[in-house]
Amino acid sequence: MAPLVSSTRELFAEAVRAVLETWPVLQIAVDNGFGGAHSQQKAEWMVDALQQYFIDNDELQQDEVEDFISDLMNNEFDTVVDDGSLPQVAQQVCEMFQQCQQDRLTEVREQIKQLIQKRRAKATPAKTPAAADDDDESEDEEAMECDGGAGGASVNGAAVKEQHLPPQAARHEEEDDGWTVVRRKK
Repeated sequence: MAPLVSSTRELFAEAVRAVLETWPVLQIAVDNGFGGAHSQQKAEWMVDALQQYFIDNDELQQDEVEDFISDLMNNEFDTVVDDGSLPQVAQQVCEMFQQCQQDRLTEVREQIKQLIQKRRAKATPAKTPAAADDDDESEDEEAMECDGGAGGASVNGAAVKEQHLPPQAARHEEEDDGWTVVRRKK
C-alpha cells in the first residue's frame, strides 16, 4: 500500500493517541508512576514510537504490533501486560492504520470521536453513595500522612494527632503463596 501523506499521518497519530489514552493498562501505569517521574511523557512518546513503527515497517501483522507494544510497556513502565487487552489494542491500531491507508478517514475520525467520548465518560463518573464513602476514606488517609516525627505530624501545616488502630481492628491472613494479607475490619 502507499505510504501515508502528512495529513493522514497526523490523523493516524491522533488515532493511536486515542487508543492508548483509553487503554486501562497504560493509564494505570502512568497514574501510578510505573515509568518513574516522567511516566506521562513516556506515554506521549509511545504514541510517536508506535506511529513511527507503522511508518517504518511494511505490512505489519497484529502479533508484531502486540510484541512491539508489549516491549514498550515492559521497557518503559516495567509492566507485563497479561490481562488480555494487548491483542485488542494492537488490532484496533492495525485496523485504523489500514483505514488510513485506504483513505477511509471518516471512519477513523468517527472511531477517534467514540474513543474520546469513552475517555471522558470514565473521567467524570457519576457520584454514587459508594463513591461518597470512598471520598471519606481518602480524606482519612490524607489525614494520616505525615512528615515523620514522634507522637504527631503536620499535614499541610496543620497538627494531626497520630491515629492507631486497636490490635483487633486488623486481621492478618496467610495466603498459600506466602504473602500475608492484612484486612481492615469495618
